[in-house]
Amino acid sequence: MRRFVYCKVVLATSLMWVLVDVFLLLYFSECNKCDEKKERSLLPALRAVISRNQEGPGEMGKAVLIPKDDQEKMKELFKINQFNLMASDLIALNRSLPDVRLEGCKTKVYPDELPNTSVVIVFHNEAWSTLLRTVYSVINRSPHYLLSEVILVDDASERDFLKLTLENYVKNLEVPVKIIRMEERSGLIRARLRGAAASKGQVITFLDAHCECTLGWLEPLLARIKEDRKTVVCPIIDVISDDTFEYMAGSDMTYGGFNWKLNFRWYPVPQREMDRRKGDRTLPVRFGNVEAPWRLLLVPMLVMFFARQLHTLFLVARVMSSTRTTGDWQKFGWMNLKISSTSYPQIRNVETNQCLDNMGRKENEKVGIFNCHGMGGNQVFSYTADKEIRTDDLCLDVSRLNGPVIMLKCHHMRGNQLWEYDAERLTLRHVNSNQCLDEPSEDDKMVPTMQDCSGSRSQQWLLRNMTLGT
Repeated sequence: MRRFVYCKVVLATSLMWVLVDVFLLLYFSECNKCDEKKERSLLPALRAVISRNQEGPGEMGKAVLIPKDDQEKMKELFKINQFNLMASDLIALNRSLPDVRLEGCKTKVYPDELPNTSVVIVFHNEAWSTLLRTVYSVINRSPHYLLSEVILVDDASERDFLKLTLENYVKNLEVPVKIIRMEERSGLIRARLRGAAASKGQVITFLDAHCECTLGWLEPLLARIKEDRKTVVCPIIDVISDDTFEYMAGSDMTYGGFNWKLNFRWYPVPQREMDRRKGDRTLPVRFGNVEAPWRLLLVPMLVMFFARQLHTLFLVARVMSSTRTTGDWQKFGWMNLKISSTSYPQIRNVETNQCLDNMGRKENEKVGIFNCHGMGGNQVFSYTADKEIRTDDLCLDVSRLNGPVIMLKCHHMRGNQLWEYDAERLTLRHVNSNQCLDEPSEDDKMVPTMQDCSGSRSQQWLLRNMTLGT
């Protein structure tokens, strides 16, 4: 009899756990019967956890390709934030990324007593998936003892999901997340100052609202500030494609700068810096006069930024935190430098999805073509009112049939520098040769060619920010 009772207890307990399992499966499943509230508040977090396998869309930084049937919807969604929102929403909020650091960076040992940091992220009408993916990348790839807090500064967003829904969501994250609301649209700098005023960390880190931090991103930056609290540090910036959200690794052998026309360009690290580092590419690249009150260091670690705009991240140490006052940061607290975000003119080939690129070459050298990164620099090309294809003060010039396409000083006399752009056919026809700019040949896949005009996709070019004035 006693054995029979035991059996009933075991069976009842087993049945209870089966029912609990069924309930949990039904509750957390992404079925069509999930009510709207559950879909908004719970499922995004579950997707981020469930999608940890590296076979999901965008995992390991792979490109997300949208089926042809969804192309029209994708284009409509693209207009909302000027990136492929459909692709972004398919990717897990904590997607995996490749570790492309130098081997020397992976094995570096940093001091135990690094300063902690407040991460300040300003957003305005940001997409849910990109904003939360930024936050998750900070939390998941940063030692928590170094993260004092994450501060989200809302610069007067109008979208409902960025209000109470967002506030409820971030309450459950592993690191304290504070949301500050600007009373009216104030712009990036004022919003950052507001976030900085509310921060508690020893170092202030500024991030944009659509970026992804890679493994080991934070420690090298904080280590440089620990060495010298007057140092302003910037990471190597990798790129996320605005079309496919593909990860594209940057180079530790280049640095960003401005030419005398204030156009942003990527330049090779000068030999003097290579000599100073004695070939050790894990050491930072140094800029500025060492006698100045601050130093700018480019640290060889990675933060991936959204491709359409130039984004620069700086970490700034508090210099005199006991005497700093709100509104007087530069005098009493810390120094902040910022390169403004903007959209750059570019010329993109429809067939290859690559952009014209001057490759850092000089006058009398061939123009190149390379994967579009949207960060300006060597890919700033515009079609001018004089019907030139121009990069800085150089214009594309063709002196004979079948090219090559050379960059020469713009002379404004048309001739070999005169191009006709057909906005319907998307072709760039060189008037003197009556040939069209075409994709590269098999002989050299990094140089565009000149071919007889055929109207093929390889001769179609998309122009962003075409110059119509003089």
